[in-house]
Amino acid sequence: MTVERTLLVTGGAGFIGAHFVTRHLARFPRDRVIVLDALTYAGSLGNLPEDAMRGGRLEFVHGSVRSPALMDALTARSDAVVHFAAETHVPRSIVDALVFLETDVLGTQMVLAQALRHRDRVRRVVHISSSEVYGSAVRTPMDEDHPLDPCTPYAAAKCGADRLVSSFAHTYGLPVVILRPFNNYGPGQHLEKLVQRLVTSALLDEPLTVHGTGAAARDWVFVHDTCDAIECVLERPDADVVGQVFNVGTGIATDVLTMARKVSALAGRDAASIAHTDERPGQVRLHVAATKKAIETLGFETRIGLDAGLALTLAWYRENRARWEPQRWMRSVPVVDGDGRFSWW
Repeated sequence: MTVERTLLVTGGAGFIGAHFVTRHLARFPRDRVIVLDALTYAGSLGNLPEDAMRGGRLEFVHGSVRSPALMDALTARSDAVVHFAAETHVPRSIVDALVFLETDVLGTQMVLAQALRHRDRVRRVVHISSSEVYGSAVRTPMDEDHPLDPCTPYAAAKCGADRLVSSFAHTYGLPVVILRPFNNYGPGQHLEKLVQRLVTSALLDEPLTVHGTGAAARDWVFVHDTCDAIECVLERPDADVVGQVFNVGTGIATDVLTMARKVSALAGRDAASIAHTDERPGQVRLHVAATKKAIETLGFETRIGLDAGLALTLAWYRENRARWEPQRWMRSVPVVDGDGRFSWW
């Protein structure tokens, strides 16, 4: 088989990364994908398509994006890089900010440095940033020029990486594109994330816990839509996307309490199953994406509505208990706040 192109996908055994790899290989049968992943607690080989590995179209490399030797060798064989590799969970960043800076910022620097070294081969670097870089909305919807004001160590690390990517475009002319997905959810996500905690609590007949009043609102994006946005960026000509930032969102904000009620209803539970806890440190009040730029430039808009996405997610967790049951103990993270108080989030 003649290989059309080779993609290096960092963090490709994680939640969004694995969905992207699986869907990309199915959509482009002549492409080859190299996945580099450190297989931290949030990544798993089980997320990747076994048939593609057996057939030689998917190569897995266990290692860190911070390794110069690995990144040099893999980037030299790649036509494009899709950079997911990052620590991503807000409460964990409150516990241990250092690992977030090391992976998210220094790891991104290594990806960029090696892409620059092999710029004769690498035609595009797609950096998966986060809407968390914006902080709470000061205007809505939040367009790509919204002020950056990260509220947590995780958000600050992603913001640092985001701006580092932009600097490589300005300084070196590296063909980079930044995507800022809003809150992703879907099948196979780690149980530490909100939707997965709600869904598994509903399936386990436990209370569905909501931080504070549950008024904090987010733009919830089904993971397949984010994968489609990445494909749009890979396919568009340089003049349309290189050096640009694009939001990936629905343009609709839904508060956490409403999310809990939706999940309860889907699972056949009543509203009394919802319990309120203390507000989370660094909580963002409101995120909602401006979608105009992605629609007009990429021809991209989300297709899977929240109710349909939650139904698909709940169905996966109901049918795949053996996959997620071992993670039950990881649904909460111990956090010590600025006053030295210990709690679980």
